[in-house]
Amino acid sequence: MENATQSSFKNASKGDVISLQKGKIPPQAIDLEEVILGAMMIDKKGVDEVIDILHPEVFYKEAHKNIYEAIILLFEKGDPIDLLTVSTELKKSKKLQASGGEYYLIQLTQKVSSSAHIEYHSRIVLQKYIQRCLIKISSEIIEESYDEGTDVFDLLDHAESKLYEVTQGNIKRSSETAQNLVMQAKKRIEEISNKEGLSGIPSGFTELDKLTSGWQPSDLVIIAARPGMGKTALTLTMARNIAVGQNIPVAFFSLEMSSVQLITRLISSETGLSSEKLRTGNLEPHEWEQLNVKVKSLEQAPLFIDDTPSLSIFDLRAKARRLSSQHGIKLIVVDYLQLMTGGGSQKGGNREQEISSISRNLKALAKELSIPVLALSQLSRAVETRGGSKRPLLSDLRESGAIEQDADIVSFIYRPEYYDIDEWDDDAQTPTQGQAEFIIAKHRNGGLDNIRLKFIGQLGKFENLDNFDSPFEINSSMNSGKSDSPSFPNAEEVFGSTPPNQNFGSENDDEVPF
Repeated sequence: MENATQSSFKNASKGDVISLQKGKIPPQAIDLEEVILGAMMIDKKGVDEVIDILHPEVFYKEAHKNIYEAIILLFEKGDPIDLLTVSTELKKSKKLQASGGEYYLIQLTQKVSSSAHIEYHSRIVLQKYIQRCLIKISSEIIEESYDEGTDVFDLLDHAESKLYEVTQGNIKRSSETAQNLVMQAKKRIEEISNKEGLSGIPSGFTELDKLTSGWQPSDLVIIAARPGMGKTALTLTMARNIAVGQNIPVAFFSLEMSSVQLITRLISSETGLSSEKLRTGNLEPHEWEQLNVKVKSLEQAPLFIDDTPSLSIFDLRAKARRLSSQHGIKLIVVDYLQLMTGGGSQKGGNREQEISSISRNLKALAKELSIPVLALSQLSRAVETRGGSKRPLLSDLRESGAIEQDADIVSFIYRPEYYDIDEWDDDAQTPTQGQAEFIIAKHRNGGLDNIRLKFIGQLGKFENLDNFDSPFEINSSMNSGKSDSPSFPNAEEVFGSTPPNQNFGSENDDEVPF
């Protein structure tokens, strides 16, 4: 037995088998591996029960890996699985002798009489494999931790991704009965009724929330538009409404703009000071006070911004899991999808395959964390070349049809003013100035609609269209010197003095609608 063990270690490639330097044999259950393989070759029911639980690497003994691979090939082809067919398949792949020969296969079938308890046995074998993986990963982390040249944050990301791979590849959720699912659904419906019909995260836009009932857990939401339409402005406004207005933790991954640029945009929309004034720093004394007071709510908001450039989908998932466990984030925004990379596993593939992998992983992340993921996306130039209203279509999504397929909601931002279109193409022919449409073109769990919003360009923000008396709009017009009206709610800002019984820190200031 000892000689056999030593020879197997000599034949194994480095890293495949955990060393015995501490005098311990890695966790294993070879006897159960034999029972499982024997049961699969004598009873088709055993194959059906195990095939989605185990994969070849789970088996500790190399011969058992080869035999299980042959069984999988036969299963995929729809061929019968028995002693003879498995033997033939191993001969084709020239692995029969390495697997112990026909005599060993016969021995396996003689060790068991039925496939009873095969699922229980397979889960024990899987457990031993996970233990071996954890030992291997831990050994690698220990070795890398002693290397002074290793970046500690890279080490953390590497450790998280390795552990996640083990979890994702081996921990599978079992099916649930209709009774359990009905009970869960009834409980959720009851919770929704207590929230006035909003089952998800409210975006802060009334008509949009009525249509979607808020952004739903596990949903992947694509918000697509041509450059300059206000993708970042819209999602920043939503992030502000959720984090500042409702104190719900939000993670914003920006691959295009720096975190300071993003927060400056938020300061502009929060204070009503134009982005030009904030960029130049040319503020009056009363505007400095306005800035200091108004940003207090933003400073305390549970908003987390990550501006890592060329972020890979695997790094994003690692960071998102960390933010979820440490800060309990309830919404993720990715700005924007086409700037992400697929990671090392995508080498040799084309860009369409890479984007498909990214969108699949974003959907998987939404399901794993059970939170909505909002991903911005660019549209193709086909929009610009079309005549008419130039409204975007689903076919305009760039680089991959998988985005449309994976997403639960596909929406577009459309501002006719951008194309010098002065009137909406409706019966009323209302002016388009300062307005935008949020078009929901695909909604897996609800209806479709075109929702009009107000766009305030100098503040880089969107608002509900019916909110015509926004103090921010008044402030922005004062800052830009375009207001002719002598009467304003905040007239003290014009004259540089504060009227009696009123100051910037009053409750009225804090309750100004966004």
